[in-house]
Parts: sequence; C-alpha cells; structure tokens
Amino acid sequence: MRWIVEFYRSSLGKKQVMAVSGLLLCGFVAAHMFGNLKVYEGPEIFNAYAKGLRTIGVPYVPESGLLWVMRSALLLAVLLHIHAAWSTTRQSHAARPVRYKKRDAVQTTYAERTMRWGGVIIVLFVLYHLAHFTWGFDVAPPATFVPHDPYRNFVAGFSIWWVSLIYVVAQVFLGFHLYHGVWSMFQSIGWVPRTLDRATGFDWRRMAATAFAVVVALGNLSFPIAVLSGVVR
Repeated sequence: MRWIVEFYRSSLGKKQVMAVSGLLLCGFVAAHMFGNLKVYEGPEIFNAYAKGLRTIGVPYVPESGLLWVMRSALLLAVLLHIHAAWSTTRQSHAARPVRYKKRDAVQTTYAERTMRWGGVIIVLFVLYHLAHFTWGFDVAPPATFVPHDPYRNFVAGFSIWWVSLIYVVAQVFLGFHLYHGVWSMFQSIGWVPRTLDRATGFDWRRMAATAFAVVVALGNLSFPIAVLSGVVR
C-alpha cells in the first residue's frame, strides 16, 4: 500500500489519478445526458427509465442498492479528481514561489485558462442539480417537487426561466471543462499520436475532445430549451 501513497504524492501520479477519475466522470456525464434524452419520448418512458435506475439488479440486490454503489463510486471519483487537481496546483505554485509579473496566454485555450473556476462552478451546479431533482428541495419556487414523478419535476423546473438560465450557463462551463479535460487525459495516460500533421496542426485528440464536449453540452442544453419552447411539456 505504501507504493500507492508514494505514487500519488508524485506529480505524475496525481495527473494519472485525475485522468482516470475524469474518464469515469466523463462516462457518467455522457450516460446521464443520453438517458435524459428519453424525456423526448414522453412521461411514461422517462419515468420508467428513472424507475429502472432504482431497480437495477432487483431481486438479487435491494432496490436502489446498485444505484448507491454507483453513486458512491462517482463520489469517490469526484473527491479524487478535486484533490488531485488542487494538489497539482499547489505543487506548481510551490515550484515557482515568485509569481510572473506578466503572464501572456501563449498557446493556451480559453477552456484551459478557465479550468479552475469552471470546476468550482460545475461543483456548485451539481449540488444545485441534486437539490433540485434528487433531494427534493424547493430551490425553484413555485415548482413543488413531486416524488417519483421525474418528468413532471423536469418540466416544472425548466419552465422557470432563471432556472433554465442557470443550467445553460453551467453547461457552457461544462463543455469547456470537458474539452480541456479529455484532451489532457489523453496526454496524462500516454495516448499521444505518433504522427502530427505539422502543416495543418491536425491532432486527433483535440478533435475527439471537441466532439465529446460539443455532443454532451448540446444534448444538455436542449433540455431547458425544449421545455421553454414547449417541445417538452
């Protein structure tokens, strides 16, 4: 066990933990988005999908048993991801105790420059999202939470313009975070292309990161827009 601790203390170890935990979270984000697309099939299908998540493995395991296992794994991944990112930032600052007098954004993207604050905004949004749709808090009055009716809660919540605005802003930051995170993950786990078109600058990692971020962000953005426009009601 000691070698695991020593490995994690290294900069390389933290980056790889951040990459692996990020990969798990990316899988969840994508699955969550594709699952929510069932809202376009109507209340019966969407509510049946939500119920199906709670009954995975029944009767071999108690209801919601495997769901809580998955939630625990995701929580662990989130904590590891945040701690690894925070520790890596501290190590970088410790390596250069004197700050740059001027930092030019050379060869960096907007997504990269906003990763830290974007991550904070995403965490706050996740807490709001859980309170809104899982814990049943009335965070968007007058939309009262109705247990076991996720379709109704979905429509009622997004019918409030400022709630939809919160989700839209959060998804923009999530898209930037996913783009830079997926690209960095390829770098951290060693998936570096052997050839790179020097003339065009083509890099399949950036293409894959862009495609993933755009698909997830647009899918999630479609939900509040669909409710406000009356497509989903």
